Amino acid sequence: MKSLKRNWKRKLTSSVMAASLFCAVPLQAQNVSGSSITTDTSSWQQWQTVGEAQLTWFIFDIYKSRLKTPDGQYQVSGDVSPHPFALEINYQRDISKEQLLDVTDEQWQKLGFTQAYRQQWISELNTMFPDIKKGDELTYLTDGKNGQLIYRQGGSKPYQTIGYVTDERLNDAFLSIWLSPQTEFPKLRKQLIGQVR
Repeated sequence: MKSLKRNWKRKLTSSVMAASLFCAVPLQAQNVSGSSITTDTSSWQQWQTVGEAQLTWFIFDIYKSRLKTPDGQYQVSGDVSPHPFALEINYQRDISKEQLLDVTDEQWQKLGFTQAYRQQWISELNTMFPDIKKGDELTYLTDGKNGQLIYRQGGSKPYQTIGYVTDERLNDAFLSIWLSPQTEFPKLRKQLIGQVR
């Protein structure tokens, strides 16, 4: 029974983490100090909501997510980031940096990205991802080609840009976790892009 419980807990933790996160060619991601991105981070907070989704695993609430664009519309195309948008994730439980990295890698593997690229990208994301506490928020803001990861601790702390992605392929790979038609969570995707309310 203990072994079954341990395996269930390990599988649950892995699956939960897979859902919580935040693609081919060498990665060009940077931490805050080397940025050249000029996206105006002050205006995205006023953008219109396209869709919202709640991720719950069994009885456990993991996070609430919201997709926002300047006009409240998401253009479905072969490109998961065809225009500027912000993907906000408000966490409802603690998740360590290592768990975020593990589930990001797991989701990329399920989406078919090679091990060599995944290892390279995970190494870069390791410089950006924080440990998450309940109430914290991560936002991925993209201009359609490049992106930046914005973090806010729970309790109305200020938003902080914690990393930049300057390679469009990585930008799309990261967003594919939620927005690819091949995502592990198709219902969540449909809610985010406004196809299901």
